[in-house]
Amino acid sequence: MSASICVFCGARPGTNPAFTTAAQATGAMIAANGWRLVYGAGDTGLMGEVARAAQTAGARTLGVMPTHLVKREIAKRDLDQLVLTETMHERKKVMFMNSDAIVVLPGGGGSLDEFFEVLTWRQLGMHAKPIFLLDVAGYWQPLVTLLDHVVDQGFADASMRGFVEVVPDIDTLTKALKTGLN
Repeated sequence: MSASICVFCGARPGTNPAFTTAAQATGAMIAANGWRLVYGAGDTGLMGEVARAAQTAGARTLGVMPTHLVKREIAKRDLDQLVLTETMHERKKVMFMNSDAIVVLPGGGGSLDEFFEVLTWRQLGMHAKPIFLLDVAGYWQPLVTLLDHVVDQGFADASMRGFVEVVPDIDTLTKALKTGLN
């Protein structure tokens, strides 16, 4: 079975058109490499863009959504597999357990929650899956600064920064995924 790439991203499109372009390119890139998309099952915002692009380019798709978000995020019903969970925590766990690498595109509180959970699990030695921040138009620079601050202030080992790779574009992400999956 080929690799599965978990994508965390916004259920909204954000204000910069570059976010949508990057989401579409991410979905197409996943398909072009024969990988499966694992994501939050939404048909709105960047989530919907990633999924539609992946499907259009021929990728297999697994979407995971808690039942209370089915109407709000408009669950995408034409996925290869749709898993409904009871809670957000179960959603994150199912997405994580079914993936080989994590890619975080621009997003809000939910995307940050997902990112910090997989980062914390990595810090605790619970996994060794690569984690990538796709830094579209510098979106993640404040987060990178915060992570550095946390290390500088002694609340995390410097090794924490090594658990997250910040990539500026799809080409760099593709190369990093290929390296990280080997």
